[in-house]
Amino acid sequence: MEEVRAHLYIRGRVQGVSFRYYTRQQAFAKGVNGWVRNLWDGRVEAVVQGDEASVKEVIAWCKHGPSSARVDDVWVEWETSQEDCVGFVIRPTARGGQDEKSTED
Repeated sequence: MEEVRAHLYIRGRVQGVSFRYYTRQQAFAKGVNGWVRNLWDGRVEAVVQGDEASVKEVIAWCKHGPSSARVDDVWVEWETSQEDCVGFVIRPTARGGQDEKSTED
């Protein structure tokens, strides 16, 4: 089965509410790989890779997150799968301007 990869930026009240922890739990439950981290500007960034249906289920969950979160927007960019994406980890918070895209137009 071919894998897909999605790069997500989640905006809203998504830090300080265990969003990364619960995202990792969702990823484990769906059997997908990738990572999640907080961004300096208050967003959460994640990469999710696996079979298309499972990746889409994790994306759908990210659109509401845990009950303590308020998700205003989820920006998704589909990317080419990478072989080095194994397991699902919580990465340290990214400092400003470090490999992150703005989702503001």
